[in-house]
Amino acid sequence: MKFEINEQTVSDGETVSALWFEAKEICQLRQERLPARSPNDVLVRTLYSGISRGTESLIFRGEVPESEFERMRGPHMEGTFPFPIKYGYAAVGQIEAGPEELVGKKVFALHPHQDRFILPVDQVTPLPDMLPPRRAVLAANMETALNIVWDAGIQPGDRVAVFGAGVVGSLVAYLSSRIVGTETVLVDLDTKRQGLAADLGLTFSEADRLDGEFDVLVNATASAGALQNAIAHAGVEAKIVEASWYGDRPVTISLGGSFHSKRLSLVSSQVGSIPPSRRARWSYARRMAKALDLLLDVKLDRLISGETTFSELPAAYARILSTQDTLCHRIRY
Repeated sequence: MKFEINEQTVSDGETVSALWFEAKEICQLRQERLPARSPNDVLVRTLYSGISRGTESLIFRGEVPESEFERMRGPHMEGTFPFPIKYGYAAVGQIEAGPEELVGKKVFALHPHQDRFILPVDQVTPLPDMLPPRRAVLAANMETALNIVWDAGIQPGDRVAVFGAGVVGSLVAYLSSRIVGTETVLVDLDTKRQGLAADLGLTFSEADRLDGEFDVLVNATASAGALQNAIAHAGVEAKIVEASWYGDRPVTISLGGSFHSKRLSLVSSQVGSIPPSRRARWSYARRMAKALDLLLDVKLDRLISGETTFSELPAAYARILSTQDTLCHRIRY
């Protein structure tokens, strides 16, 4: 692994620091000039950002397939796949300049790791008054989890199994368990995740000890083994939701046995699109605002597994991604 900090600055304008992936497993801080701000823009000083471990790991390793280069472009990403690119989508900051009524407000934005940035007003979402900015870095993960629950169509009384006690899987199980009458179990190979489940008020099962059949099963592990386990525990006409993204890795599963006789549904979920059943009433802005509202529970702080200062990020980035205990790693500015 290599890292370096680029000290070069622009002398004739205000500069900011941003994290760039320069090549496979190489990142650095670049100095950039802020663009001119229009009357409908806001200047945001970043307080925290969050590392999306699954997606950012694939990008850092250069594992985005060429067929997905355009679809994988994040909001306000710069550069081109595979490298060099500026990527990330979980920034929390305070508005320093813009419309008078917004100055001073704390906001969330889908923006790469950068210490200050300018965005149009409609691309930042004010935090609820009771939501601490340090927890709001989970907003993009909660938005994904909410979309998965919608795609899964979980109903009161359903038996639900969620495979993968990472951030997204844990949030899916958290939301599912709060639907009246559901029986939700969070499944993982790592027995240490039982403590996380308990802290979130969730039932936990080791993957090889899961018992019974379920109405809805969600795979958030990016593991073919977990997907096969989900198929094995699906009841008749159950729905299996694949919420993982595998990048350029092939996945092999068996669709023999009872897959057809049980008339199982295997569907994908991706946060880039609002489900058709919601699309007429829900905008992306409404969905993000709701994701922030859903983060008010203090128990969700348990999903923040560490913190690093922005200046130390290039040196720490590879370690953060490779540590199996990492959930959401927070960057402090």
